[in-house]
Amino acid sequence: METVDSIARLRVLRKQWAQEGKVVGFVPTMGNLHNGHLELIRRAREACDIVVSSIFVNPLQFGKNEDLDNYPRTIDQDKQGLEQHGTDVLFLPSVAEMYPRGLAEQTFVEVPGISSIICGASRPGHFRGVATVVCKLFNMVQPDKAFFGQKDYQQLQVIRLMATDLSMDIDIQGVPTQRAEDGLALSSRNGYLTAPERQLAPTLYALMSELKTTLESGNKDFQVLSSRFVDRLNEAGFTPDYVEIRNATDLMMAQAQDNELVILMAAYLGKTRLIDNIRVSVA
Repeated sequence: METVDSIARLRVLRKQWAQEGKVVGFVPTMGNLHNGHLELIRRAREACDIVVSSIFVNPLQFGKNEDLDNYPRTIDQDKQGLEQHGTDVLFLPSVAEMYPRGLAEQTFVEVPGISSIICGASRPGHFRGVATVVCKLFNMVQPDKAFFGQKDYQQLQVIRLMATDLSMDIDIQGVPTQRAEDGLALSSRNGYLTAPERQLAPTLYALMSELKTTLESGNKDFQVLSSRFVDRLNEAGFTPDYVEIRNATDLMMAQAQDNELVILMAAYLGKTRLIDNIRVSVA
């Protein structure tokens, strides 16, 4: 595995791969890798000739009171995992390489509508930061295929819309959420949980699965159900951010005629914000 820290070197490699007719797969990350990330690498390895991953903790997507400075950085461990799973190139840029004019002067990309709802309402500017950095990385790597986890469901839909709107010829592939044995969705932020919080955390997925069963039984009182499960999260010891039942494609409020839905939940345990989602098909 070659580690590259400059756009110039990355472009030299990309021209070489194009001349050789290679299919390039890309897995962007912020590091502190777990099995969910490594599953993305495995999927890319199966589908592509060349696998590129990036590690960049993107300051543009963190709010003023969020955990940019404390975000876990485990680069040596990450490199080992990437190499073991068949990554060809790790792109490891600095903030100055990514944003040479500084964050305040950076041109940004914003996907309207979808970026300001759900997580976007709780974290203003977050998806603008995500769309901007992913657009830049796409321009640098020029992948044929890009792989993202479905745990960040809204992020995946934002990226898909961005790629469509900007006419990017990239196959955006969503990979199912990887979970611990007790159902907790794998996340770098799980490391912030205390031992008692970690024991409680799988309740989020358990409640989400219960809501899924309720919807599948034919109950379409979406607003009532959302409020009820906010209360259930409170009773279980969480501080809920939201419980949403949405159209799975555009993330608009679910309507009675919608057949493909997604449940999205976010809640705090202590200082740790957990998010999760599950798809639901209804008659």
